[in-house]
Amino acid sequence: MIGHELGGRYQVIERIGGGGMALVYRAHDILLNRNVAIKVLRNQFVHDEEFIRRFRREAQSAASLSHPNVVSIYDVGQEDEVHYIVMEYIEGKNLNEIIKERAPMQVDESVRIASQICDALDHAHMNQIIHRDIKPHNILIGRNGRVKVTDFGIARAVTSTTITQTGSVVGSVHYFSPEHAKGVTTGEKSDLYSLGIVLYQMLTGVLPFLGESPISVALKHLQEEFEEPRLLNPLIPQSVENVILKSMRKNPEERYQSAKQMLQDLETCLLPERRSEAKMLFQDDDDEDRTRIIPAIKPLQRGLSSRGGGEERIRSMEEAPPPAAVKRKSRAALWISLTLVVLIAMTGIVWYVNSKLSVDEVSVPAVTGKTFQEAKAELEAVGLFAEEPALVEYNPNFEENIVWKQNKTNTMVKEGTHIILTVSSAKVLPKLKDVSSLSYDDAVKELIALGIAQDRIATPDERYSEEFAKGKVISSEPAAGSEYDPETVTIKLIVSKGKESTQMPDLIGKTEKEAKAALESVGLVLDAVKEEPSFIHEKGKVTKQWAYEPGDLVPPGEKITIYISTGYPPEALEFTFNVPVAPAAEGKKSKIRIVFADARNGGENQEWGTRTIGKSQTLSVNMLLAPNKDGMVSVYRDGEFLETYPITYVDVKNNTVQQPEPPPVETQTPAPTVAPTEPVQPTETPAPEPTAEPAIIPPDTGEGEVTGETDQTGYVPGNGQNNNELASALSKGNSKGKANGKGSDNKPGKDKGNK
Repeated sequence: MIGHELGGRYQVIERIGGGGMALVYRAHDILLNRNVAIKVLRNQFVHDEEFIRRFRREAQSAASLSHPNVVSIYDVGQEDEVHYIVMEYIEGKNLNEIIKERAPMQVDESVRIASQICDALDHAHMNQIIHRDIKPHNILIGRNGRVKVTDFGIARAVTSTTITQTGSVVGSVHYFSPEHAKGVTTGEKSDLYSLGIVLYQMLTGVLPFLGESPISVALKHLQEEFEEPRLLNPLIPQSVENVILKSMRKNPEERYQSAKQMLQDLETCLLPERRSEAKMLFQDDDDEDRTRIIPAIKPLQRGLSSRGGGEERIRSMEEAPPPAAVKRKSRAALWISLTLVVLIAMTGIVWYVNSKLSVDEVSVPAVTGKTFQEAKAELEAVGLFAEEPALVEYNPNFEENIVWKQNKTNTMVKEGTHIILTVSSAKVLPKLKDVSSLSYDDAVKELIALGIAQDRIATPDERYSEEFAKGKVISSEPAAGSEYDPETVTIKLIVSKGKESTQMPDLIGKTEKEAKAALESVGLVLDAVKEEPSFIHEKGKVTKQWAYEPGDLVPPGEKITIYISTGYPPEALEFTFNVPVAPAAEGKKSKIRIVFADARNGGENQEWGTRTIGKSQTLSVNMLLAPNKDGMVSVYRDGEFLETYPITYVDVKNNTVQQPEPPPVETQTPAPTVAPTEPVQPTETPAPEPTAEPAIIPPDTGEGEVTGETDQTGYVPGNGQNNNELASALSKGNSKGKANGKGSDNKPGKDKGNK
C-alpha cells in the first residue's frame, strides 16, 4: 500500500498501526494538502457482502459525529477490493502506550481523560451510535492533551458478523462487558463498563480480569469479582473508586443509566467534599447472574406453639436443657438483630453524608473571548472551577491566551464542577527540514510530505558549487531550521550545477598569439609554450594542447600548455616519385586515380588526385619519408586497381629507388584488305626515364585533364617555385586544372580543378 494513491487523492506514506480487522496508514490528501489517517480493511473481510454493507453503514454513521473528543471521519471509499475509511490524523500517542510508560497515572489526569472519553460517548449515544470497543488502544492523546476517541463504526460490523459466522465473540476480551461476553445485544451501558475498566487500568496499572485464554477472561467478567482499586493503589480517593465500582457492575441496571450521568459524577468526584465519601454498597443478593456457593439445606424440627401451652413450654424449658434446634434458632435471632443494628447505623450515615454532600446547581456562564485569568475568575464567582492547565490549541480567529471554547455552556451543573477551557495559542510554526545533499526530486518529495503544496516549491535556482555534486541541493530559502507557515510559504531550492567551468577551445593549427587570445577569452591562462617537430602542421602552428582536449570542461583560471611546430623533423626526406601511366587503349582516354601514403597524416592514405589522359606519360607524386615511416603509391585506371609501389626511407636515402614499368596498352589492329601486305609493326613510344632527384615535380605534366576529383582537403601536391618552368611546359596540354605552388618551401599547392 505504501506509495499507492487511493481514490486519486490520498497518497499513502507509511503504516502507523493496525489490529485484527484493519491496518492504519498515514497518508497525504493531495487535494486539500493535509495529512490524514486511512484505515484499510484486511483482505479476509473484503468478500463478505454482509460485512461490507454493515461496514459502510456504520462508517457513514460515525462520519455524522462532530465532537472535539471524537476523531473526525472525512471520507469512505472503495478501490477495487480495498475498502477504506479516511479520518483525522492525530499526532501523539494512544492511551495504551501512555499506560505502559507511566501507570499508575495521576488521579486528576486519569479522571480528566475519562471525562473526555465519557463526553465523546455521550455525544455518540445521543446519535444512536454504540462504540462497543472502548479500550486504551482506541483512545488517542494529542500533543496538546486533547483526548480523541476513534474506531466508531467498525466495531458493530465486526462483532455482529463474526458472531453469525463463527459463533464466537470477537473483540477486546479484557474490556468488554458481561452481556457482550454472553453474546446478547449490547447497548450504551456496555460502553460505560468498558470505560470503567480503562479508568481502573489507568489508576492501578493492571487489568481487573486476567486469564490464560480469552474464554477464561470472559467467564471472569460473568462470574468473578475484581480486586478493588484502592487495595492496589491507596492514593485513589473513595469517590473515584465509587465511579469505577458503579460503572463495572455486572448487572447493567446497577450501572450508570447514561454517559451524561457518569460524566457528571466524574466532574465532581475530585471535589474536596466528595473525596472522603462513603464506599458505595450494592445488594449482590439481587443479582441473578452472580455466582454463589449455596449451602446444603437441612429440614429443621419445629415445635407447635399455642397461647394455652406457653407456660407449660416455658416450664419444660426451665426443667430440661434446650435442644439443639432451639440453640440454632437463638443464634439466628442474634445475627438478625446485629444485622438490623448495622443497617440502621449505615442508613443514618448515608443520610448524614447525603445531607452534607447535597450540592446546588448553577448555570455555566459563557467565558469565550476572555483571557484565561478573566474566565477563571468569572467561573469561580458562581462556584465553578476552570480545569488547570487549560487546553492550548491554535485558532486563527482568536488572539493568544484568549479562551475560544469551553466544554459546557448554557447548562446547569453542580456547584464545584470543573469546566474545561481551550485557550488560543500563538500559531505553532514548524521548522523547515534540512534537504541539502538530496537530489532535487527527493527534496521536493520531502517537502510535500511536510504539508507544503508542490506549487509553492519554486523552480530550482542552479548555481556553481565546489562542495556539492551536480544536481544536489545546496540549500533552501527559507533556510533549514527556520520557522515557516505551510499555507503561505514559498520554498526555493538552490541546486548545484557542479564546479564552475568553461569549455576548452580548440587551439590546434593556431599560432601562439592566436592560441593565447583564445585562452584568455574564456578565462584560462597560457602557462608554457613548447616546441616539437611535426609531419602534419607547418612551422609556427600549435600541434598539441595540454592538459585538456578541445571541448573539455575546465575550471576557470586553469593553466594550459601548448606545443608549437618547428617544421618537419631534420631526418625527414622529401622525395618526388614519378609514376608512369598510360591509357587502357591507344587512341582512347582513361581516368587515372593515384592514392599515396607517407609520413604525413600518421601514415594514412591520401588522395593525390585523378587525371584523364589520352597517351602514356609520367605523373609526379611529392612524398615525405621518415626513418620509421615509409611511403606507398597506388594507381587505379578506370576504377580498376593497377599497381602499388612501395617507397622505403632507406631506398630514398641511398638513391636506390627502382623505376616502375609503364602499364600495358592495347593497340588497334587495322581492318584486313584484299591484297595482303606486309604486316605493319607497331611502334612503341619510349616512355621518359623517371628521375630520382629530390626536386619536386609538378603534378600536372602532360596533356591530361584534371577533373578535380582530389582528396577530401581539396589539395593536390604541387612543387612550388623550384620547377615553375617544367610545370609551365607540362601544363600546356589539355589540362583544365590549375596547379598553384605555395612558394619555395616545397609545400603542397591547391588544385582548383573542376569538382
